[in-house]
Amino acid sequence: MKFVIEHLEPELYQWCLIEYGHISEIVGKGGIIFTNISKKYAKKLKKYGTVHDKSVSELGFDGICVLSQYAGKALAANDKNNFEYFVFGGILGDNPAKNRTNILIKSLKKRKIKFESRSLGSRQMPTDTAVYIARKILDGKKLSDFKFADELEIEINENESVSLPFRYAVDGKKLIINEKLVEYLRKRKGF
Repeated sequence: MKFVIEHLEPELYQWCLIEYGHISEIVGKGGIIFTNISKKYAKKLKKYGTVHDKSVSELGFDGICVLSQYAGKALAANDKNNFEYFVFGGILGDNPAKNRTNILIKSLKKRKIKFESRSLGSRQMPTDTAVYIARKILDGKKLSDFKFADELEIEINENESVSLPFRYAVDGKKLIINEKLVEYLRKRKGF
């Protein structure tokens, strides 16, 4: 079972690198494949997993499941028996969502690659949260077992904060968010 991040941004932004590093921690370096990565960014990602400059639609993979909030069927534990590759769109989501994962789906269809789609619910999640939830589901949890926090507000200083209008997982009482991302947001100049 491999987790594939199809990079859908024009650059490898710092927040992407932080999220991708977190995903590598979640599934392990051997469990992640980054696709659609420009050769100029490949070196930065090799420490986190396997890197391809081509799209997943060009790599000849069989047993693909694309995770999309618009899929009609939810991901379930038995999907690990049906698919080898679980594909996520590596994007900074817009609010409201623009369904950019559909770019990937259209590319797979155009190349006549067999795949199915699954959902992790109808709310948009950061890529690392989506991978975390998918991994837990494939290990036996149900989507209904999870608690979520929506629309987080990160305090930058006593006068400023930044709103993150996405869904984050809560494990027990612990919010699953990459602390490196929080630190990055606090140090970032201008929003």
